[in-house]
Amino acid sequence: MSTSDILKEINLLPFSEKLFILEKALKDVLRYNYEHQMTVAAEALENEYKTNTELIAFSNLDIEGFYETK
Repeated sequence: MSTSDILKEINLLPFSEKLFILEKALKDVLRYNYEHQMTVAAEALENEYKTNTELIAFSNLDIEGFYETK
């Protein structure tokens, strides 16, 4: 089914169903955009986190046990 076929079919739907499709499509586009931006940001900072000792200083504590005091 082509895009123009899909748009023709959507045009035949009642307003509430068109709105539902629009909402789902918009949420999907926003989610994809957010995930893409996070991926780009993580890739850009990957080397910084691997080499900057100030950013990884607390990583040494990861091997220690955590005990909650009460």
